[in-house]
Amino acid sequence: MTTTATLSHAPHRVPRHPHAWWALALVLHALVAVAWWQWGWPLGLACLFATHMLFLWGTMRPQSGLFSPVLSRLPTRENAVWLTIDDGPSHETAAMLDLLDRHQARATFFLVADRAAAQPELAREILRRGHGIGNHSRSHPQAWFWALGPRRMAAEIGQAQATLGDITGQAPRWFRAVVGMANPFVSAALKENRLARVAWSARGFDGVRGEPGQVVPRIVGQLRPGAIVLLHEGAPHGNNLAIVEGVLQAMRERGYTSVLPEAAPDPAC
Repeated sequence: MTTTATLSHAPHRVPRHPHAWWALALVLHALVAVAWWQWGWPLGLACLFATHMLFLWGTMRPQSGLFSPVLSRLPTRENAVWLTIDDGPSHETAAMLDLLDRHQARATFFLVADRAAAQPELAREILRRGHGIGNHSRSHPQAWFWALGPRRMAAEIGQAQATLGDITGQAPRWFRAVVGMANPFVSAALKENRLARVAWSARGFDGVRGEPGQVVPRIVGQLRPGAIVLLHEGAPHGNNLAIVEGVLQAMRERGYTSVLPEAAPDPAC
């Protein structure tokens, strides 16, 4: 069920101007000051609130490209999807690999570096089986990743990149923000480590919900050509394997195949 897909353009986009958001912030706040001075504090305060909500939206929405490019769908019209599995390695990784092998599917595992350091053989086995790995931070601080300052953000991403590269001999090319939320300070770390940010277009909340009968149909209902499917491993509910198997079976029934962007032909070549 693995294939290659023709992409309309190369999807790997590293931020080119990671500090451009400062200019946007200055311009918007200058406009707020003008509105406040010209039309009074009620309008000025409303404009200030709207400006801050814009930046909050840019941080909280995983598909927002306000601060850096983000890939939410592969640029293809073929019935191929990118399976992505977050939060490993875990006690389910070996079984997940066996499951993918049975369905002849390939996926990218977005790994937490501290967990990979504790089980380096699993990280290496992912690559040995023909899958990809991505950077999913060093420690997965899910409650406050979105609020990290520049130093801590650079450490979470940069240290994860170094650790995963040392363990596997292959530095990741893709990054997924913890819980998908990326504040303005993510961009500089992505540029420094030559990483492209990945979101998703199909999800079933399987990181917290464990009912395959509800989660699988939700994901399958969002399958489209080029969909990026968000899946998880090792969640406390214990049903991630059943959910992934349900998605794989539904893909087969509907004629969808899995593809890794690294294996897809580059139309520019």
